[in-house]
Amino acid sequence: MRDEVDAVSRALDEAAARDARTAPAPARSAAKDLETRHLYPTYRRPDLVFERGSGWTLWDSDGREYVDLLGGIAVNALGHAHPRIAKAIADQAGRLIHCSNLFRHSMQGALAERLARLSGLPRVFLCNSGTEAVEAGIKVARALARARGEPARTDLVALEGSFHGRTAGALSVTAEPSYRAPFEPLLQGVRFVPPEDVHALRETIGPRTACVLIEPIQGEGGVRCLSAPYLAAAREACDAAGALLLFDEVQCGLGRTGWWFAFQESGVLPDLACVAKPLAAGLPLGALLGREETAAILGPGSHGSTFGGGPLACRVALEFLDVVEEERLLERVRATGVRAVRAFRGLADRQPAVRDVRGRGLMIGIEIDRPAAPVVDALLKRGWIVGSCRGEVLRLLPPYAVPPEVLERFASVLGDLLNGEPS
Repeated sequence: MRDEVDAVSRALDEAAARDARTAPAPARSAAKDLETRHLYPTYRRPDLVFERGSGWTLWDSDGREYVDLLGGIAVNALGHAHPRIAKAIADQAGRLIHCSNLFRHSMQGALAERLARLSGLPRVFLCNSGTEAVEAGIKVARALARARGEPARTDLVALEGSFHGRTAGALSVTAEPSYRAPFEPLLQGVRFVPPEDVHALRETIGPRTACVLIEPIQGEGGVRCLSAPYLAAAREACDAAGALLLFDEVQCGLGRTGWWFAFQESGVLPDLACVAKPLAAGLPLGALLGREETAAILGPGSHGSTFGGGPLACRVALEFLDVVEEERLLERVRATGVRAVRAFRGLADRQPAVRDVRGRGLMIGIEIDRPAAPVVDALLKRGWIVGSCRGEVLRLLPPYAVPPEVLERFASVLGDLLNGEPS
């Protein structure tokens, strides 16, 4: 197996080198022109075109190299062009890509069993994205209440700073008003409470509450880690009121914190959990995980997905889980995260522009004293890819195998930039 992987890796490297030699002149202007004329303008993009990647490195159409510390917004947990992922995609594409959910294939059940075993939640619905998983969770919560003879139990509780997706239901429980306003009215009966305010949470959850949605670590909300006592209080309040507790782990789950699921570190088991981003290593795949009682709610015809859980995505997801286990990446994420946070906190001690450093594992937020977007742009010009959130927070979601020395070097580059020094 190792020889086969090495052979695939060599073939990919040779192909990349060949492409670089024979590629036409850079086509940034052509790509931008076509996008401007034909795509909805939903993204703010820099004027560069990426052509290939390897590990934590990307190359644009000019051959310039970038260190990717955003990982496709937490998707590329194994980095770019991982040889085992490339081999799994090529092999499965030559066998079976799609057969629809009207029929069984050999890997959907295997992936569901694996996710159930890792999470402690025995039921799985496979879809295409984290947003779809959230939508399924909302449907399950309301349907379960109705099945229990409580049709009026339809309310949803989410947290200020939350982000759960862009579709109508997921957007309804996303706190940022500017995201929701152009599309209102959305779902009714949604209330937002401050994170870590146990009293407000208990006062809000009641007999009409179907579901409470919580990100154990708020991603778009500024990489804010919710405490174990707060998550435990949410569990207790939901149990007391008869509501379901849903943990949205689309960004923080599947190894990002050094645990398979962020909720495992707190010891709090939800009724439902959503995962997606790294699950199929870049292919679209999400999952709603749930406890046994929720299984009967999604009977035949109640919900579905044309593409969710197809053979190709499931094969790659199983390979992703194998790689994380066999390469002991959870341990590596924890160790690298400790070193990275130490480096960034050391920078904060020397640099007043850094106000706070927070996160777990390789989900890290660096709060600075100025708008983050221009800093992100300046870092990109220096060959570093990071994200931003909540206005003044730099967000890092690098591949799990990124060397700690790379993050320490980034801390130095960031310090020079914040000092106004050239690099």
